[in-house]
Amino acid sequence: MSAEKEKLRIDKYLWAIRLFKTRSLATEACKAGRVKLSGQNIKASYVVKIGDLYHVQKGIERKHIRVIDLLERRVDAKTAVQFYEDLTPKEETAAYKSMYAAPILMRDRGAGRPTKKDRRYIDDLKSDLFEEEED
Repeated sequence: MSAEKEKLRIDKYLWAIRLFKTRSLATEACKAGRVKLSGQNIKASYVVKIGDLYHVQKGIERKHIRVIDLLERRVDAKTAVQFYEDLTPKEETAAYKSMYAAPILMRDRGAGRPTKKDRRYIDDLKSDLFEEEED
């Protein structure tokens, strides 16, 4: 391993493994305290070490990743997965993905305001959807 490869910044690593779209977004996440190591916020200049476990929050999505190997340059997604291990619990991942799978109730444009009958029907649909999620 070369001396250059041993010193890799966390913002550059998170960008290279495709956790963030740009390096500046990775840097901002570090500054905002959304990248943690052992519960401590870390700076964008923090040096990545193999075996470290990082907690990264990206919007509402949370990831727990362990560094398997260092990666300096951004590569395709299939290759990038080989450089880290995703330890995010399945429950967190499922909850995040189910939010986007929720049905969206829409009316046709120009249909006007719903009548009382339409409103009762819409309310019934909504109550059925939310009752199923609580179970």
